[in-house]
Amino acid sequence: MNAGQLQSLKDLIEFLKQQEVGEFELEQDGLKVHLSFAGHDRPAGNVNLGHLSHLLQPAPAAAAVAAPAHLPSVAAGSSAMESPSAVAEDGLHIIKSPIVGTFYEASAPGAEPYIKVGDQVESGQVVCIVEAMKLMNEIESDVAGEVVKRMVASGQPVEYGQPLFAIRRR
Repeated sequence: MNAGQLQSLKDLIEFLKQQEVGEFELEQDGLKVHLSFAGHDRPAGNVNLGHLSHLLQPAPAAAAVAAPAHLPSVAAGSSAMESPSAVAEDGLHIIKSPIVGTFYEASAPGAEPYIKVGDQVESGQVVCIVEAMKLMNEIESDVAGEVVKRMVASGQPVEYGQPLFAIRRR
């Protein structure tokens, strides 16, 4: 393990401690890491780890990774988006993220978004992408209806079960 990887591992451990994760396991390029923290019982599945896949890759020692500082603010771009509880009260169907990762509204930078507020969607239609560990996962609508709200900004990290869109069923 080189100095950059060692520093990245230290940053990962510190981040997991701050998130009060009880246990974490990662296997990458022949390196297996299993961490268990006494006194914490929160599983890693409840923590946004989508941006941390790069932490164990070689990096110059001068460019040490500080995971929490690199995560975009959840408040960024949220002024136009409503809270999930307010949307749920309206009786709308909520499309939630099935995985931890980074939300993208389009297939590529500069491309048209898959859907916009006001669009009609069909069940099974791709509505966005959630990138996890450098894999692009297409997220599909599980209902047909009108898109009434988008609750995350493109490029924002999302957690498992986090609301992404509100749909008014037909």
